[in-house]
Amino acid sequence: MSRYLLRRLLQAVISVFAVVTATFFLVRLSGNPAALLLGPEASPDDIAQLSASLGYDDPAVVQYLRFLAGAVTGDLGDSVVQRAPALDVVLTRLPYTLQLALTSFGLGLAIAFGVVLTMQLTGSRHLRAAVLWLASARQAIPSFWFGLLLVLVFAVQLGWLPALGRTSPISLVLPALTIASLELALYVRLLDGGFGEQWRMDYVRTARAKGQRRHVIVLRHLLPNAVIPLITVAGLNLGALLGGTIVVEMVFNWPGVGQLIIGSINRRDYPVVQAGLLVVAVFFVTVNFLVDLVYAAVDPRVRLR
Repeated sequence: MSRYLLRRLLQAVISVFAVVTATFFLVRLSGNPAALLLGPEASPDDIAQLSASLGYDDPAVVQYLRFLAGAVTGDLGDSVVQRAPALDVVLTRLPYTLQLALTSFGLGLAIAFGVVLTMQLTGSRHLRAAVLWLASARQAIPSFWFGLLLVLVFAVQLGWLPALGRTSPISLVLPALTIASLELALYVRLLDGGFGEQWRMDYVRTARAKGQRRHVIVLRHLLPNAVIPLITVAGLNLGALLGGTIVVEMVFNWPGVGQLIIGSINRRDYPVVQAGLLVVAVFFVTVNFLVDLVYAAVDPRVRLR
């Protein structure tokens, strides 16, 4: 067990290191932030002076080593735009992204369980066909287009919900529905496939031969086995949602980490981009690690070595 945990922790550290390293060098391909800060009328001397004061005139390797030294102590540099610690800037936006991601994740998962269990308990083929058709249709629609469609219907036409920003608690409804509907479509298909596979197992035929009722077979025997493949996918989705809400945050002007990263890329605010992607990477590998532990606890056939 300890050996397994050590190996997974080492993999997590390597993954985060790789993301941070790639981010550091890739963001610098966009150009010098000093030129953007001073504007097109700035002279080369002014740009060079500001670049030197920001530390961007040093070789990339020197900047990288300086960045790593600071990252070890939690110092990821200061935002060149907001003049505040980059990590603090990201952490102020993180609660909004977590609120959107966790709400969408929980909503999609809960509705998926309710829909699939209804399908299995009733045994209705028409209901199953309709649900799977809707799931396929939602997966075929890009999230940004679906979000705009929700805005058009519920904000513009009906006037029930706010369209943009985070002005009140109900502002969460439209962006959460946009993400949750896509998650719901995926989970429904996974759960339906898991149940379909389990119905063909010998233990199900045995339970039927014993005269057990359908709801007992579904809830007691099928559900624990059908949910196992979902655990891994749901865990990966939860980790990916923190960075995957970027498109939805831009559509709904949601003040989260995704919107912050996109804006910082446009402004060449390197420290904020690096801090934002570091937070996303840490969250992702942490969730994956917890998913491995949960998977082993749910499925006794899995052994942590």
